[in-house]
Amino acid sequence: MSRLYFKSTKLNQTAFEYAKQLTAHHAKSFYLSARFLPSEKRWATYALYGFCRYADNLIDVPRDRSTNELLSELHYLQSELVTGYRTGESQHPIVHPFVLTAKKFKIPIEYPLDLIKGVEMDLQKTRYVTFDDLYIFCYRVAGVVGLMMTHLLGYRDKSAFIYAEKLGVAMQLTNILRDIKEDKDMGRIYLPQEDLNTFGVTERQLLNEQFDKNFYDMMNFQVNRATEYYMEANKGIPLLATDSQFAIYSASKIYGGILTKIISQNFNPFMGRVYVPGFRKFGILFSEILKTKIMTMQERLLPASS
Repeated sequence: MSRLYFKSTKLNQTAFEYAKQLTAHHAKSFYLSARFLPSEKRWATYALYGFCRYADNLIDVPRDRSTNELLSELHYLQSELVTGYRTGESQHPIVHPFVLTAKKFKIPIEYPLDLIKGVEMDLQKTRYVTFDDLYIFCYRVAGVVGLMMTHLLGYRDKSAFIYAEKLGVAMQLTNILRDIKEDKDMGRIYLPQEDLNTFGVTERQLLNEQFDKNFYDMMNFQVNRATEYYMEANKGIPLLATDSQFAIYSASKIYGGILTKIISQNFNPFMGRVYVPGFRKFGILFSEILKTKIMTMQERLLPASS
């Protein structure tokens, strides 16, 4: 870690190691991809993901706390983030490495603040009337992650940010479709009410796990919508720095594989939580790493422009 962009102190090393462990524990696929990034980007990715996961865990990890107490924690995190951006440091174990990373890679404070707003939204809102309503949530909890990662990974053109937001939204839509059963058991229904009404699916039907032709058609529609976001987002991956593209291609393909698994279950979200097997993840990752190495070699062989 001595070659990183931050001053190598015990506090910094401990903070970044903590972020790394959060990533390894909560996002094994993401952690695997990050391990093959260049050193500086790798540790920065741990710091970014660690912050996002920490904020999300405040409300997602079951704890005996009231809504007001959880909101108080979120507001403290927000306050510490703002102070950390101003001073460049924090004694908070996850804010500290994130602030060092954000300052280095010029990540606007609006992005992590929006993330916290999204987590707060998830604490207080359990239904979404329209897809536009849901999009706001998806943008805040996932779209901004794509935007922050674009700053971190590097880009050739600013239009990369447009596609990064779409990929974040695609992944969050995938999470929603994968977790319909778990979410409804916790009292949350993310599927837009207007979509349920359009296809004749009632909330009671969803809560009672009654899968029929109407539910099938509604799920087919949702999967197609998410797929369209992936297809559009993937157009922007070549706009990223060459040494980072494999990580985003891999993430897109792995998450897209979850949609394929949902289709294989006849679109029935109540048959058990779907996942992409580990061997498949490894195959996707190393295939993309190989492509990156080939692209890098080709770029080096190209004659310098005059």
